[in-house]
Amino acid sequence: MEYVLIRSQRKTLSIEVRPEGLLALAPLHMPRREIDAFILSRMTWIRKQEEKLSRQALEAQEAGVLSEQDIRALKKQVRRIIPSRVAYYAPLVGVTYGKISIRLQKTKWGSCSADGNLSFNALLMLAPPEVLDSVVVHELCHRKEMNHSARFYAEVLRVFPAYKTHYHWLKEHGAMLWQRINGSLPS
Repeated sequence: MEYVLIRSQRKTLSIEVRPEGLLALAPLHMPRREIDAFILSRMTWIRKQEEKLSRQALEAQEAGVLSEQDIRALKKQVRRIIPSRVAYYAPLVGVTYGKISIRLQKTKWGSCSADGNLSFNALLMLAPPEVLDSVVVHELCHRKEMNHSARFYAEVLRVFPAYKTHYHWLKEHGAMLWQRINGSLPS
């Protein structure tokens, strides 16, 4: 199977299935035969990811590409909704927060800075409300744990027991949301 190989100072080998093809991210001195063997051992997973990308492309095509006017309306709506969701969940988590910003991010649904500023992806407004809430809770819990440890996830699940179900929705449909912005999946 053909793939693009990117070598770096990383310690582990990983692969990503993208619309433009397979990408292997490998340590600088890992032998090519090890990389090839790893990819061959993951062919079932690779095929499933390719099928998922095809489904997402079809979903996005059916939903339609958003116009600039649609995007402006989406941002306006999200600037109204997300702060209210953050204000609702912050006391339940037991934290405070700084500024809230809304962006069209390519790779993140949300982020939390060390000083408590929160950033959310405007595309969350295209997801079910529970999905948006799962991201809000995730980011607020970073105010207690700036990592993805077991303690972090225990806190997330304490506040939002259905977190895994709704956050999984982003894994299955998130790339489709991006495709609605510009007609192609994020790279």
